[in-house]
Amino acid sequence: MTDLILHHYPSSPFSEKIRLILGYKKLPWKSVLIPPIMPKPDVIALTGGYRKTPVLQVGADIYCDTALICDVLEHVRADPTLYPPHLKGVCRIFAQWADTTLFWAAMGYNLQPRGAAHVFAKAPPDAAKAFSDDRKAMSSNLVRLRPGDATSAYRSYLRRIANMADEHDFLFGLEPCVADFAAYHGIWYTRQQVAPLADILNATPSVGEWAQRVEAIGHGPMTKLGAADAVALAAAADPMPPGANLLIDSAFQDDHGIPLGTRVTVTPETFGTEPTEGELIAATRTHYSLRRDDARVGTVHVHFPRLGYVLRAVAPA
Repeated sequence: MTDLILHHYPSSPFSEKIRLILGYKKLPWKSVLIPPIMPKPDVIALTGGYRKTPVLQVGADIYCDTALICDVLEHVRADPTLYPPHLKGVCRIFAQWADTTLFWAAMGYNLQPRGAAHVFAKAPPDAAKAFSDDRKAMSSNLVRLRPGDATSAYRSYLRRIANMADEHDFLFGLEPCVADFAAYHGIWYTRQQVAPLADILNATPSVGEWAQRVEAIGHGPMTKLGAADAVALAAAADPMPPGANLLIDSAFQDDHGIPLGTRVTVTPETFGTEPTEGELIAATRTHYSLRRDDARVGTVHVHFPRLGYVLRAVAPA
């Protein structure tokens, strides 16, 4: 199999989710560090517009959104599984809640003024404003909690997670599943990136003990790769045919009246709503795939989950 290349940056919570899953599955991977904010010319060359972090590259196939990346990694190495058969539905639903509701409460708490001041304490004077402006641009369709409301919600969610962690080593049993990695990354940011605010975890010690167990999984065998090298690898590769890539479903599911071969855009619903345009080559029960051409990377296939994304046909010129 072609190398797994993760485009990420160290303080990205969703990147931490995937780094730990790579470690859990003991998959070797290559690390491409990308900027936390725009411009991201190498990322955009690969994705065609999508600019959220992380992105998984496998040759000339580009996988966007950690929910889809989890499915890819499960297909690459099914054991240990992220989706235990007796928990397949509930762990996916919990992970979706954790990636959205829990995450935004956690980050509303984490990046309140005191937390943001700590994050950018050693950065250049204009770094905090640049980051804030970038995230405001990404959040135009998102209703974000004010710090006080985020704090109240985060405390409540931590208590509920503690109820689960009191019962098992991991949230749903003796082994981790996708729910653990999805719940962990916002809490990881509290523990690792905004230490002055981490006292919110003191009221739920079992959450801290659970987080230590997740952290101990580690990131697995990683080697560094330059962004230009990753672009060159994509340019030199041919994307996998639809139905033969690292996503297990391939049957066409038409919920939009948009046939394959149509010029379309795929856009995140709420956060980072930059569209990616290309030719629709797959629309299955779980994902969309677009074929697109770029002067730097040649022909690539860019893949998105259905959930959380909007498919639209491009109006004729």
